[in-house]
Amino acid sequence: MTSSVIDLAQALIQRPSITPHDEGCQQLMAERLTDVGFNIENMFFVDTQNMWARKGDKSPVFCFAGHTDVVPTGPENEWQIPPFSGEIKDGYLHGRGAADMKGSLAAMVVATERFIAKYPDHKGSIAFLITSDEEGPFINGTTRVIDELEKRNEKMDMCLVGEPSSTKVLGDVVKNGRRGSLTGFLTVKGIQGHVAYPQLALNPIHLAAPIIEELTNTHWDSGNAYFPATSFQVSNINGGTGAGNVIPGSVEVQFNFRFSTEVTMEILQEKVNEIIKKHNVNYELNWVRNGLPFLTDTGPLVDATVKAIKHIQNIDTSLETSGGTSDGRFIAQTGAQVIELGPCNATIHKIDECVKADDLEILTDVYEQILIETLT
Repeated sequence: MTSSVIDLAQALIQRPSITPHDEGCQQLMAERLTDVGFNIENMFFVDTQNMWARKGDKSPVFCFAGHTDVVPTGPENEWQIPPFSGEIKDGYLHGRGAADMKGSLAAMVVATERFIAKYPDHKGSIAFLITSDEEGPFINGTTRVIDELEKRNEKMDMCLVGEPSSTKVLGDVVKNGRRGSLTGFLTVKGIQGHVAYPQLALNPIHLAAPIIEELTNTHWDSGNAYFPATSFQVSNINGGTGAGNVIPGSVEVQFNFRFSTEVTMEILQEKVNEIIKKHNVNYELNWVRNGLPFLTDTGPLVDATVKAIKHIQNIDTSLETSGGTSDGRFIAQTGAQVIELGPCNATIHKIDECVKADDLEILTDVYEQILIETLT
């Protein structure tokens, strides 16, 4: 099986671009985009290769965003087909990144080529924002490119992120927002001592337990039409010396909020501190903001996407905000409309990651139709 989108997807998969390495993927895309009139701007920050490509200087600016980096393969001997082969078997394209998200990148490029060939005088501009640091620490990737674009007041109006949003059928789910993610690192301090003499010690694990219980049972918000209620989850607890007869001197508790647009990061932080202080413990609390929530309600981009999926697939898509974070959170902060649309996500980050080859053909058609809906 061969086609323009399959050939490009295979070529991308065959480059072992484990975060933050790009391994020439962006250059491969850049060569194709240059041939259809794009200006390519490479932005390298510390260890991360980024690409900003743009054709046109007018509004509206429609941007395809994505990442060339992939997660590690795990034990390669457990893969039925080598993870960087890009082999097609039984109608599926196999390899690390097939679904997340080199298949989407190939579909974006080919859809853009086809659109420009049919509509050389299209309105507005088309752009690509591609990074090799999405699966990792996300420090030197999309967020740095956005900073540079903001400095020169170069804005996107609409952005389609090629994350694998579909579940059972391509296009059945479009992400029109994402929850925010906030991680807390709580250290509760006690007094180390012998377990046989608890009166001479102060057990921080015992002190932390009712705090965890109250945080777990607290109602943070009720969500809204697009977002579920904010969730609180403890992800790690670390305490003890390793000996069974020692009361530890401190315990560390790591927890995470996935929060909706109904609450702010500051409100969550304030409420957590209030709860902890009620328990009269000696503690330290540090925070890491992983991303703010965003929501793209009905409007030009959402309407065009829904219409395109209906036109190509003849299905009614579902707008959802479930799942983890994506680079869309950085782009949305600029005021751009942002949605995520890509292939089925059943095998992402798994051994034997794969995607239906036919789905990439369909995805290309959908992307092209979205361009038609927005830029003609």
